[in-house]
Amino acid sequence: MLSRTLFPIFGAILYYVLYYIYRASTYPLRNVRGPRNPSFIFGNFKQLRDDTQSTKRWREEFGPVFRFKHLYGIRHLHVSDVKALGHILANGSVYQRPPSTNKSRKNLLGSGLLTVEEDDHRRQAKANSCNTPQIGRLTEIFVQKSIQLRDIWASQLVQENSLATRVDVFSWLRRMTLDVIGQAGFGYNFDALETTEKPNELNHAFTELLHTPDAKYYQLFQFTEAIFPLLKLVPYPGKKVIEHARAEMFSVAGRIVSDSIRASDGEKSFDSKKDLLSVLLRANLAKNVPESQRLRDDEVVSQIPAFLVAGHETSSSAVAWALHALSLDAAVQTKLREELFTISTENPTMDELNSLPYLERQHINSVVREVLRAYSPVPFLDRMAMQDDVLPLSKPYIDKAGKSHDSLVIPKGQIIHMPIFAVNTDKEIWGDDAEEFRPARWENVPVASNAIPSVWGNQFTFFAGQNNCIGFRFSLVEIKALLFTLVRAFEFEPAVHKGGIGSTSSGLQAPVVLAEPERGTSLPLLLKPYNK
Repeated sequence: MLSRTLFPIFGAILYYVLYYIYRASTYPLRNVRGPRNPSFIFGNFKQLRDDTQSTKRWREEFGPVFRFKHLYGIRHLHVSDVKALGHILANGSVYQRPPSTNKSRKNLLGSGLLTVEEDDHRRQAKANSCNTPQIGRLTEIFVQKSIQLRDIWASQLVQENSLATRVDVFSWLRRMTLDVIGQAGFGYNFDALETTEKPNELNHAFTELLHTPDAKYYQLFQFTEAIFPLLKLVPYPGKKVIEHARAEMFSVAGRIVSDSIRASDGEKSFDSKKDLLSVLLRANLAKNVPESQRLRDDEVVSQIPAFLVAGHETSSSAVAWALHALSLDAAVQTKLREELFTISTENPTMDELNSLPYLERQHINSVVREVLRAYSPVPFLDRMAMQDDVLPLSKPYIDKAGKSHDSLVIPKGQIIHMPIFAVNTDKEIWGDDAEEFRPARWENVPVASNAIPSVWGNQFTFFAGQNNCIGFRFSLVEIKALLFTLVRAFEFEPAVHKGGIGSTSSGLQAPVVLAEPERGTSLPLLLKPYNK
């Protein structure tokens, strides 16, 4: 009786062992080098999560192409070879977001631009207008909110009756960019900058989800649920936080869309409104749009959570890193401030902001370009091969056996890890000082940077291909408006010792005080009023 029970169990175990050996022996990338796998369950995940420099060290050891293991033994191929990346992004139907990643995103954000693929993505991207004239009409909002933030910080100096004050600039920048995406994106007032005792619920939900010390664990469990759906039945850590953030976003989104539609009377009623949602609704109601190309109600609602996360969190991170970099380089800060004062008004237009060469202009000194290169808010993105493919390489790869390859055979299901930050700080492209913040490099842009797949600025920050960041123009002008207003008003100095600021290791590169991990994300700086 015992043998009858044990035989099928041992048989099943033997089958899976043999199948695992077979898969490993026929895996086309088995000879690609990479770091040792320390855990059957966690792979190299803990190293990636706890040490932001691990990928850099592996790249220095193994080159621009190497293998590593993610959670549950999932094989990832790190690729920072620009020719290979260009091929991946030029073939968007072959390389798509991994289903597990997309599923966890959909659970949070719905079926918006950040989660749909191919025809649905093209249809939604076409409906979302974010062109230059549209951004020009929104610049007034960017400047107005920047001034409001400036005045809050100035009043804090007055209240403390001090020549300098310590401010967590990242916390305030997140509130400011939430207000901007509310007004410019949806014509909605979040009032996150209002200095009342009651916190803004949406900002609080984002803080709990993305900026507390436990945020990385929440993402771990969210990813695990996407792989093992039965985990939905388990009250795992962070589940209530994720559900609260989703509920808050979709509550706001539903209210915004219903209010917009109720207040409208067809396509023409949106003509006087300049927020991005009104432009989308007007385009969606246009008589010349075929029914098959219109966005469904649930798709319209899902654009708002996507915009909230993509347009709010990334811009605040970029400006925080800009102020951090300027606080460490007084000469660059002074030069930038002198140029900002060449414009007499405190309410510049988009054209006036774009006319400042040191703030941002192609092939000339650029603070904004250098910040987004050296501190890319999104450090990496992943793609999965939906079919077998061959990946061309710009530089031959040497495998474990010492053989040279000018291409790699990619099996269906392989996940490609595309390191935005590594490409932006590649010494072979940018020189030995690639990791340094040096705006002067844009006076002579390295020729090698022309090979980087890009929609802007010879860098990988806003991605490329059919899934590039369609809101990058919005983000650039918002960043410039904030720097214009804040750098003219204050001098920024470090509030912690040199090397005391690090970054998170999750999907968003946000600043943290290394000595105070219990605070979560933050960037304290010393602010002094600047008197021209």
